[in-house]
Amino acid sequence: MMNILLKTDNLIGLEYLIKQKGLVGKIDLIYTDPPFATNGNFTITNGRATTISNSQRGEVAYSDKLTGKEFVEYIKKRVILMHELLSDKGSFYIHTDYKIGHYVKVMLDEVFGIENFRNDITRIKCNPKNFNKIGYGNIKDMILFYSKGQNPIWNEPRTTYTDEDINRLFKKNKNGRPYTTVPIHAPGETLSPQKFKGMLPPVGRHWRTDVETLNQWDKEGLIEWSANGVPRKIVYADERKGKRVQDIWEYKDPQYPIYPTEKNIDFIKMIVETSSNKDSIVLDPFCGSGTTLQAATSLSRKWIGIDQSDLAIKTTKDRMGVDEVSLFENDTEFIDLTKCKKDFAQFSQSNF
Repeated sequence: MMNILLKTDNLIGLEYLIKQKGLVGKIDLIYTDPPFATNGNFTITNGRATTISNSQRGEVAYSDKLTGKEFVEYIKKRVILMHELLSDKGSFYIHTDYKIGHYVKVMLDEVFGIENFRNDITRIKCNPKNFNKIGYGNIKDMILFYSKGQNPIWNEPRTTYTDEDINRLFKKNKNGRPYTTVPIHAPGETLSPQKFKGMLPPVGRHWRTDVETLNQWDKEGLIEWSANGVPRKIVYADERKGKRVQDIWEYKDPQYPIYPTEKNIDFIKMIVETSSNKDSIVLDPFCGSGTTLQAATSLSRKWIGIDQSDLAIKTTKDRMGVDEVSLFENDTEFIDLTKCKKDFAQFSQSNF
């Protein structure tokens, strides 16, 4: 499949992917960053994006005038189609904020089923700042994560241990090598447990591995015995891939964005790498400046982007064209559906 960039209202674009491209159940990951119901316009002036709504200067990149119930209904119509496009192992991430996000979650629980809700991720978006309104400073927004089913693609993300982590989480052996210990037993009983060094696993638990392996670990000095004779497996810090990612992320917005509300590409790369594989298709139906598409390309995923803004399409083309990876060598098609509405019989199509 070729990468696809659609210029159209994404309601039409999503229907096009379903009816004309036959992509029902074929998309493994959807990440999207729709308007946040700010009741404002976002602009670009002299190649620089404004980070506030209702700026009086520059060319309007997109208008965010829907609010409240009208906004949630607008998003819901599109989410229903996105859900149809997702594969059974697919994941859905939507970026929103504290003002509208809770209403969006209720709607998503209805579409995806509350049992498929995975996370409400807090993203630290900026440094603390002075403000005049009554209330606490807002330095975060939120990402809601759902899966289509119970077994989504999941490539466990890890982050590198910091020096502080090493000092806090690990102790050092006699050679100064940081390590920690983990139990050698796990929940659940076996019918006929074997003894290790004359002992059985605690009641209600079983050995994590066979006794032969436990004896080998002990022989190699990989079992640490406590003062009261409790064995634990030694795990060295330099043998671990890093620490598990939690649900508070600090990925601040670009200082000089090329497009309004442009997001940090690093956390989008993490999402793409975690919730898709190299043979996956990644969809962003509010693709804006193309950050998701660039992240997908850098990780060898196929992508589909949709936006109806002339500035968004131009910014995406410019951005991808100057990327280190040469993209537009007949592997991407641009389709303009803005003039055909729901009649897909005629549309303008070209390779970049």
